[in-house]
Amino acid sequence: MPCRALRRGFTLIELLVVMAIVAILIALLLPAVQAAREAARRAGCFNNLKQVGIALQNYHDSMGVFPMGYVASARFVNGATDTAPGWSWAAMILGQLDQTPLFNAANFLLPVQSAANMTVTGTTLATFLCPSDLTNGAFPITDAAGNTLMVAGPSSYAASVGGNETDTATGINNDGLGTGMFFRDSRVSMSQVTDGTSQTIAVVERAWAKANGTWAGAPANGTIRRGGQNTCPTTGALYYPAATLVQAHCHLINTNSDPDGGLDDTSSMHPAGANYLFVDGSVHFLRSILGDGGFRADGSPIYSPQEIVFQAMATRAGGEVVSSSSY
Repeated sequence: MPCRALRRGFTLIELLVVMAIVAILIALLLPAVQAAREAARRAGCFNNLKQVGIALQNYHDSMGVFPMGYVASARFVNGATDTAPGWSWAAMILGQLDQTPLFNAANFLLPVQSAANMTVTGTTLATFLCPSDLTNGAFPITDAAGNTLMVAGPSSYAASVGGNETDTATGINNDGLGTGMFFRDSRVSMSQVTDGTSQTIAVVERAWAKANGTWAGAPANGTIRRGGQNTCPTTGALYYPAATLVQAHCHLINTNSDPDGGLDDTSSMHPAGANYLFVDGSVHFLRSILGDGGFRADGSPIYSPQEIVFQAMATRAGGEVVSSSSY
């Protein structure tokens, strides 16, 4: 009978060595895979803002001005209780974003939180959601006491009202006005952007996971609440007035130290920065500004050079000179 050669199997040590090599390779490849996925998500966010930019340009071509930050018919009081009807800049450009049926279904004569508008305002729109953001679909907007006023679609983007000199709710001098492109009942035209359309920010990222904003509008008495990924101290503000649901100011980026909770600031879920749409339709990625450069004896902030540039890019007619090499 012919002899059969015995097949030699793997020893336990050899198997363990192979498993260790595979584990090392996975550990080396995983960050690269995650980086590639984030790069794709960041590109998706970039494209969202490009679409918004085209829509804003088309709106301006039709109307001669950019849409209002939010529409308010009553006399200004505080940007919290007086925002009705409250429809936002984003709602105004639905038609330019191929959402004509949704635009036609909205009754802009009624408050944004009206039951008749519930189907429209509760719609989640992919264009207003950064792929890196963490959202849960339509969510309740509440008043300060926690009572639900409306259900709204989430948004990863907000209109820029200006720099830190402009409060998102009360404006520059408790008037609701702003130094930026959008604010209460704003009607800014291209000719009023004397700082240059390529140097002026129009729309910012503000992650829903850090501040629960919406595209729909600012319901009277509504509040914007902290998101689950907000890392600012909880000893600060837990909510902010209604106007902040659709507006933000350019002060800090991805702050983890702002005592007001960063609800009125810009943010994203991208590592190290966020995307910004400029008036000319270009989109730029700006690096994070986590906090102020310090504080004076009177408590006023000391701005770092990066903050000064960032705030200068938020004003439409501030007269600042900003070099493209500075951002």
